[in-house]
Amino acid sequence: MRIFLDINVVLDFLDRSRKCHTQAVQLLEYVVANDYEICISEDMLTTIYYISRNKITVLAFLKTITKEWNILHFGQTIIAEAIELALDERKDLEDLLQCLCAKENNCAILITHDKTFYDCGITIYTAADFLKRKE
Repeated sequence: MRIFLDINVVLDFLDRSRKCHTQAVQLLEYVVANDYEICISEDMLTTIYYISRNKITVLAFLKTITKEWNILHFGQTIIAEAIELALDERKDLEDLLQCLCAKENNCAILITHDKTFYDCGITIYTAADFLKRKE
């Protein structure tokens, strides 16, 4: 099964001081152990690097995930659709891009810690809710 991780889940995993760190670690352990196909968008790589405090550790992490995870691109169609939705519905462009990218690339589930994440027709869970569902 293909799952798409929102950037906040990845940042939670990397930063022990974030509120949802433990859930993100448990989620990643579970999906890796159960051979889920993990997807993120390519823009996340630069954002994760930019936000991170420990650049060397993050570069090592990025090197690993670029070999193990699917790094998806938006393309002009997704970008154009997201911009139109952002203008028409006053929604967050970043969320729209992530959701439309996940949908276009046949991800069954999107995992985010954003309670107001845009619903584009993919099942959306928080890490904790996804793990509860699996119990």
